[in-house]
Amino acid sequence: MPQSSPAPLFRPGPPQPTRPRRAAAFTLAPSQERYAVPGAGAILLEIATGDRLEIINAEGGQRCEVLAAHPDGRLDGGLLDARADAPAEGLRALLSGADPSLRRLAEGLARRGIAIGAADALILFGATSPAGDRAAFTAQGRGWVVIAAPGGPMDAQTQDTATPLTVVLTRATARKSGQFALPDPLADPVLDLRVKSATAQSYLVKAGEFLQIMDVDGRQCTDFQCFDARKLDRGRAHPLDVTTTRTLQSHAYPMPGLHGKYFDQDMTALIEVVQDTCGRHDAFALACAAKYYDDIGYPGHVNCSDNFNAALAPHGVPGRAGWMAANFFFNTGIDAHGVMYADEPWSRPGDYVLLRALTDLVCVSSACPDDTSPANGWNPSDIHVRTYAAASRFQRAVAWRPFPDAEPIMTRESAFHANFAALTRDFVEYRGFWLPNAFPGTDATESYWACRDGVVVMDLSALRKFEVTGPDAEALLNWVLTRDVEKLGVGQVVYSAMCYPHGGMIDDGTLFRLGPQNFRWIGGSDEGGAWMREQAEKLGLNVLVRSSTDQMHNLAVQGPKSRELMAQILWTAPHFSALEELGWFRFTVGRIGGPAGVPVVVSRTGYTGELGYEIFCHPRDADTVFKAVWAAGAPLGLKPMGLAGLDLVRIEAGLVFAGYDFSDQTDPFEAGIGFTVPLKSKAADFIGREALVRRKEHPARKFVGLKIDGQESVGHGDCLHVGRAQVGEVCSAMRSPRTGQVIALARVDIAYAADGTELEVGKLDGRMKRIAAQVTPFPHYDPKKERPRS
Repeated sequence: MPQSSPAPLFRPGPPQPTRPRRAAAFTLAPSQERYAVPGAGAILLEIATGDRLEIINAEGGQRCEVLAAHPDGRLDGGLLDARADAPAEGLRALLSGADPSLRRLAEGLARRGIAIGAADALILFGATSPAGDRAAFTAQGRGWVVIAAPGGPMDAQTQDTATPLTVVLTRATARKSGQFALPDPLADPVLDLRVKSATAQSYLVKAGEFLQIMDVDGRQCTDFQCFDARKLDRGRAHPLDVTTTRTLQSHAYPMPGLHGKYFDQDMTALIEVVQDTCGRHDAFALACAAKYYDDIGYPGHVNCSDNFNAALAPHGVPGRAGWMAANFFFNTGIDAHGVMYADEPWSRPGDYVLLRALTDLVCVSSACPDDTSPANGWNPSDIHVRTYAAASRFQRAVAWRPFPDAEPIMTRESAFHANFAALTRDFVEYRGFWLPNAFPGTDATESYWACRDGVVVMDLSALRKFEVTGPDAEALLNWVLTRDVEKLGVGQVVYSAMCYPHGGMIDDGTLFRLGPQNFRWIGGSDEGGAWMREQAEKLGLNVLVRSSTDQMHNLAVQGPKSRELMAQILWTAPHFSALEELGWFRFTVGRIGGPAGVPVVVSRTGYTGELGYEIFCHPRDADTVFKAVWAAGAPLGLKPMGLAGLDLVRIEAGLVFAGYDFSDQTDPFEAGIGFTVPLKSKAADFIGREALVRRKEHPARKFVGLKIDGQESVGHGDCLHVGRAQVGEVCSAMRSPRTGQVIALARVDIAYAADGTELEVGKLDGRMKRIAAQVTPFPHYDPKKERPRS
């Protein structure tokens, strides 16, 4: 007889809500909005009666100026129940500069009749304000608030950097769908078009014009298609084509962020992405269609494909059951098994994608009607479209988040960008900056040889700099870094790891000691600064950790002839080391152009395995510095180097790179930089020490060099096998121009880490193709570091 099903287990009480942990931007109450005011920047916000404004000194030590204005433009501190008590000198100085975002702010103020020529401001905070210091105000009426984080050029020795402020605006009346204020236009609009929820509209864009597609309320998605207008006139309706675009761009799906160009099936480029404030969307799949809703039990549901058909019919475009489309703000991707997935959108109110038409276009945009999945955050809303004249000028940029809880930052150009842009158009986005990748006259291999035999110059401004100052600065750094900071002398630099308690690495970088309690940490990530700040707060240490990345950009001058070049341009006062006297891992303070020249900090450091120097300066002086380096280097055969060339020299020299050679799942020993962990000689405790003692005594993996047979390419993530078993993976790999040998840095099981061990690199699926390899010592080049010491 069949067994009866057991009675279900009784669960008392009501159901529990689903509450996954989300990033801060998505945990705000419906009435809350959060804004970031960049250091040496300002923002304009609209307020209404009863709104509560909280301003937070995110990193400490930052002055703040606040102005309030009535809807007619009259300035009045009473609007915040406060009194303006000092001239708004900092804001006026900012608005007189050349920063594009501040020019747009000035235009926005003028548009609203707000004149700050002789205005006073409410002054908050100061140089001694701790991180997290805050002030709050309640709006007494409707109007506008300007919040500035003023700051001038940072003095490298006084370390007076400008840092961001965080603003939390709590509305007395939460804005409902459709009530969010659109951001100011990027220029004078040619077209202003609202696409209502669950509809689609077509519109025309001329060649060269710019098209801005905005998410009005946030967490909505929109499908986009376009057609070459001239082809349509001839009866050829060829839309953006998925297969053609993927093939020509060499990506299975457009990547988050800037996707480049979109093509039709004739391989005609129709449109390109210029800016993207969201940075997460677009699988370039089909727009939602009737069949999709039919198959999940919603027959007759309104859908984007049918809406496209109706909007495009007047242009003579035949209808389709399902339209392929660029799916902006739709958080989709492909997992490791090739399966497409979708999740909640990241977009916030006002997020946009800015595109440029490459020919005359007939376009169509939808406001997606999907209320059956997380595609729209379960709440379909409006989309807004603006177009701008071809004569408008916009910098290319994409949103980048240093960590999930942070407000996104748009990609910026370094202060040396114009100098390198005169030499190449090949720039890549790297951690929020555009950096040169390669040069038409000096490709990666040519720059490699110039670095090994002569001298090169490269832009490393994306390195993250943090000013660590205060009575407990040394104590904090000795706690968060593996190196013994107490032994570091003024004028010295030390390379160190920074670890979590479990021993996994946060970052690696260099620490400069400017004074008894004055330090500068230079690493690759923003996480390092956030971690130091968190530890200082947790321990109650009297120390400020302030970012100075945007106040201090840097060139690297590397190669055997770098000393000869630098000696020609650097002047130092008698109490600072002259260039010729500067030892390895030391720095000096000087000027370019003599005693009255521009101030710089020069360190004898680098990332190439060669003799080299790094020059740090304020962005205002970058052009002068670059031109001095370029002029002095011309007789020496100076060449520019981009990231592609840098990768060759650093891999060969055994220098590790975050995300490739180490992560929070690897310790310094597993990353090949165990020398940064002086477990026996460092008397003070530090974060991760206990775990690192255990890991060193019981290693599981080791960082090694590899020699690869043949000339087939090997890359990051390729698996390493002994027979059927995977025993490690390739971290970084290259073909050495010096030897012609394919070499790699790899992490392998300790059982197979001995020099001479035979391994195989797995290609295709790791099993169908194998390439013979052999474990070797590393670095592959100059293992005793004799060249940078020379």
